[in-house]
Amino acid sequence: MDFLLSLADHGPVIPVIVVEDLAHAVPLAEALVAGGVKVLEVTLRSAAALPAIEAMARAVPEAIVGAGTLRTAADARAARDAGARFAVSPGFTPALSAACREAGLPLLPGVASASEVMTANDHGHRFLKLFPATAVGGVALLKGLAGPFPDIAFCPTGGITPETAPQFLALPNVRVCGGSWLTPKDALQAGDWARVRQLAQAASQLRAQP
Repeated sequence: MDFLLSLADHGPVIPVIVVEDLAHAVPLAEALVAGGVKVLEVTLRSAAALPAIEAMARAVPEAIVGAGTLRTAADARAARDAGARFAVSPGFTPALSAACREAGLPLLPGVASASEVMTANDHGHRFLKLFPATAVGGVALLKGLAGPFPDIAFCPTGGITPETAPQFLALPNVRVCGGSWLTPKDALQAGDWARVRQLAQAASQLRAQP
């Protein structure tokens, strides 16, 4: 848990990354780190995801590479074997929680309601991903959850933009946001790593606003 919470100390945004071409993995990680973003979530949404995690972890040691979109125990084992240092899931199941614990892979599980917060908390999780954040209530929901769950921290992800991120970061129960805008598909396809670096620099400088 302490390791997961420490991820927020590296900056206000964790990029949610889809790698479709393995050749993009290392230059992408290098561009993000050069822009001040060290914590990288590579989602298991493509065939290149696990090899990309392995390549990033090996070639860019400054990066803290995690695996996202974990759904099964097999995902947890594969992510660990690829070199992921943490895991993120879109939802929560006791089986996935147990598999990540067995694999020694810190898990940031997804929740979308008070009941799911309680279930995840029952299994030892106090740092949770609100997903899909804007669709399930966004800032208003997080404010509502703060009362009954003062000891729970959140990483809202899903539909957040550079313009709305400061509103989330201003909430006392939000430690960091997840965002896909740092790695736009057209920039990756064009190999425009300078643009990725600039987006990372802007994201690393976001500050909470009321």
